Amino acid sequence: MPTLDFFYEFASSYSYIAAMRIAPLAKAAGVTVRWRPFLLGPIFKAQGWDTSPFNLYPAKGRYMVRECEREAAALGLAFRLPDPFPQNTLLAARVALVGLEADWGEDFSRAVYAAQFAEGRNIGDAAVIGSLVGSGRDAAAALARAGADDIKARLRASTEEAQRLGIFGAPNFIAAGELYWGNDRLEQALAAASKFATG
Repeated sequence: MPTLDFFYEFASSYSYIAAMRIAPLAKAAGVTVRWRPFLLGPIFKAQGWDTSPFNLYPAKGRYMVRECEREAAALGLAFRLPDPFPQNTLLAARVALVGLEADWGEDFSRAVYAAQFAEGRNIGDAAVIGSLVGSGRDAAAALARAGADDIKARLRASTEEAQRLGIFGAPNFIAAGELYWGNDRLEQALAAASKFATG
């Protein structure tokens, strides 16, 4: 099956929308999605920013909130901007990598987004992240595994790869060697991945 790399940052409001709709769209297109958590903090820092551009440019931030409210409502989802924004997403990203080693990384990622952008919970809190690992799974073991050197290295590598690919925000989709930025480019990226695979 053709593949699509989905680079997502848990602090990204538009990544929330994309994460909640990508699975059925990819299935319909016959495309396999590779979920790729990464961190925007180092990328923003390299651009001289110490926070989200939605905080640096208040008018842009207000528009983002309203647009995400509209997009979420169209999907039957709630949306609220968490306080603080952006949140610390380091632990969430590491635990997502732990989950992606098994079979629960995608569900966990969606749960993190819902906790943050629908419920307003603090995903920088280890107790909150532990509660999102899912019933029947060992949350303590997942949190411990998230602190392992190889998991830390994988997250750094994913972030460095994002920088090499020219990623400057989130979400991003890599299809047929092309970068597609933004929730509104998801369908276009899926079409490119499918077309590339079929020639």
